[in-house]
Amino acid sequence: MAYNAPGEIRPPSSAMLNVPNLLTICRILLVPPLVVVLLTKFPGKEFVGLGLFLLAALMDFLDGFLARRRNQVTRLGTLLDPAADKILISAAFISLVELDHELVPAWIVVVIIAREFAVSSLRSFAAAESLVIPSGMSGKVKTFVQIVSIALLIIYQQLDKFRHLAPISLWVALLVTVYSGVEYFVRFGRLILHGETPESMKRPSSRR
Repeated sequence: MAYNAPGEIRPPSSAMLNVPNLLTICRILLVPPLVVVLLTKFPGKEFVGLGLFLLAALMDFLDGFLARRRNQVTRLGTLLDPAADKILISAAFISLVELDHELVPAWIVVVIIAREFAVSSLRSFAAAESLVIPSGMSGKVKTFVQIVSIALLIIYQQLDKFRHLAPISLWVALLVTVYSGVEYFVRFGRLILHGETPESMKRPSSRR
């Protein structure tokens, strides 16, 4: 709800309820079914889980693409989109640890999730200063590698002679995630340490 005048409440603007934001909300709503499927034993659950995860990942691409294409970048989308990414990735990795902690060591997942929280904290600090930290190429690569890794780990038992690809992809995801986090803090850490504003933060940023 939003306030128009003292004592008067008006509903949120319909502009906020556009297709990109609805896709983001649907992506968040897909997380509980995904977790239930991954942690429940029934024939073919791996492929059902993979389908749900890839559907959510596709929505991740579509909501950002449509927001830019239709010029429908909103504050709600800017808030929900990164949150939806972190919820999906964190829930998937944690579920995989529960399924097989030897295949997916808990400490690797802790490092990956800690990176997400650390960068989110940096973004929150920047937002408090009315600045926006733009997404870099390393962040996009990180997201892609994480999606590939989770997809392979979900169907690990069905990969047969290609099973080695799943743990390799997890280590690649770990390295890329750590590198991405370090890069963000190297590029934008001056904001925290010296109160300086990097040039890239002064330019408009997209929803992504």
